[in-house]
This record gives sequence, structure tokens and C-alpha cells, in this order.
Amino acid sequence: MLTAAAATTTLLACGGDDDGGGNGPGTKSCGSSGNDIADNHGHSLSIPAADLDSTTEKTYAIKGSSPHSHSVTLTANHLAQLKSGQSVTVPSTTELAHAHDLTVRCS
Repeated sequence: MLTAAAATTTLLACGGDDDGGGNGPGTKSCGSSGNDIADNHGHSLSIPAADLDSTTEKTYAIKGSSPHSHSVTLTANHLAQLKSGQSVTVPSTTELAHAHDLTVRCS
């Protein structure tokens, strides 16, 4: 259950065609910081491109410059959905009596 202090995080895609030739899909990576995070107090998240191919769940710290951290776990299915251009919404852990819902997008 999220408290009234819960925030929503939207992760916007970074990257694209990185081969210089304009013919490839490039490297996908996802991340968020600053204004990409509603009611943010310094949290940020970066998902390495290689993680989008993971067959196991991955847990990420979203501390950023905040004085405390939360964790977010993405399942292998979540990562596959992100790789295919879908968005996923996941909760963070609760720390200091609040949590954050994250809507993650990669394109």
C-alpha cells in the first residue's frame, strides 16, 4: 500500500541509433532524473541496455541524490516488455514511510 507521499516516476528512453549509419536499432537504455520524476526528491534510475535481454529479474537502487534509497525490481517479463516498446508500472520498496510507483518506458 502506498502512502499519501507516494510519487509516480516516469522513465524516459535514452539512446537510439548509435552505429552512425542510421540503419540499426541502436542501444536502448532507460533512465530518469529531475523533472522526469513526479514529486521527486532526488531519486533517479538507470537501466543498462544489456539488462533488457535479461532472463532473470533485476533490482535497482533509485537513490540518486536523495538522502535515502528505494529499490525497484523488474522481472524478466517486465524487461522484455520494455524492450518491445511497452511500458510497465512497478512499485518501489517503502522507505521512511513512503514509496514510489514507477512507470517505465523505453523506445
